[in-house]
Amino acid sequence: MDTIDLRSDTVTHPTSAMRAAMAAAPVGDDVYDEDPTVHALQDYAAELLEKEAALFLPTATMGNLTAVLTHCARGDEIILSHKAHIFEYEQGGASALGGVSYRTLPVNFDGTLDLAAIQAAIRPDDVHFTRTRLICLENTVNGCGGTPITAEYTDAVGTLARQHALKLHIDGARLFNAAAALSMPPARLVRAADSVQLCLSKGLCAPLGALLVGSKEFITQARRVRKVLGGGMRQVGVVAAAGLVALQHMRERLIEDHYTAQLLADGLAQIEGVQVEPVHIRTNMVFFHLPPNVDSAAFVAELRARNVILRGSSPFRLVTHYYITPERARYALSAMREVLAALRVAA
Repeated sequence: MDTIDLRSDTVTHPTSAMRAAMAAAPVGDDVYDEDPTVHALQDYAAELLEKEAALFLPTATMGNLTAVLTHCARGDEIILSHKAHIFEYEQGGASALGGVSYRTLPVNFDGTLDLAAIQAAIRPDDVHFTRTRLICLENTVNGCGGTPITAEYTDAVGTLARQHALKLHIDGARLFNAAAALSMPPARLVRAADSVQLCLSKGLCAPLGALLVGSKEFITQARRVRKVLGGGMRQVGVVAAAGLVALQHMRERLIEDHYTAQLLADGLAQIEGVQVEPVHIRTNMVFFHLPPNVDSAAFVAELRARNVILRGSSPFRLVTHYYITPERARYALSAMREVLAALRVAA
């Protein structure tokens, strides 16, 4: 990548190994369940998370929506964080397309929901109330700075869910970042989950794709939901091949992105007037605020002119990935210092 693009880990390009695998991939019709490369990817993902089966989908958003619509019927309710990606950034798909309502709870600094609050949010079996069917967690928690959620906490939520005959879904778009940060196998982090969504197109560098993982029965029903959502794909092994490379070879290097994020956080904290938001455990995200007298739009424009791309306005989110090396991070920090100094003089 020529630019230093810190907007998201979704901007990553497929690696040369992925491109080679895509060119050589054997394919078949996946709607007929005949694509051998898709089978290999699904089998690998299920084995990796120690679940029975997996399903390949075009996007992580479709993966989450498919999970909710498989677990829930019209009129049911799900419990999740008020900062959850499913709630904030997926257009209310479960409600719009499935008639499923959201019951949101405040999220703690470390990305968890209070167990007592979850307990209180579960509807009693009463004809007046909607039925609570599902609890959704996110790991890592994007809305809390990319904080990883521990296995012990997820186990506790899983126990609570089972006590009330509920299901537990984990939006694991960055699950492997959590595994790297906590030095723990990803399967251990989702042992209590009935379903897990994995994104392949963020820090793992695949061009697209996500996986939904769970029991054989769940995946059989999820395949039907994927089809009605328009997610039935044909010779998609050409993309699944990149997903295999992502899962087999890109997971172990994510700790490097965490190191680079810490480098950025430390450097930003040394710039006068810049406030870096604290996190429970840093993964590949850094949130920071500009000094109040600095124009955010001018800051972004001046950095773009220096080949550094940011998204949004204060607070800014920087996301490290395969193409943000420590050297590029240092260049970005130098450019930010230069731009901020110039904008302060202009103000």
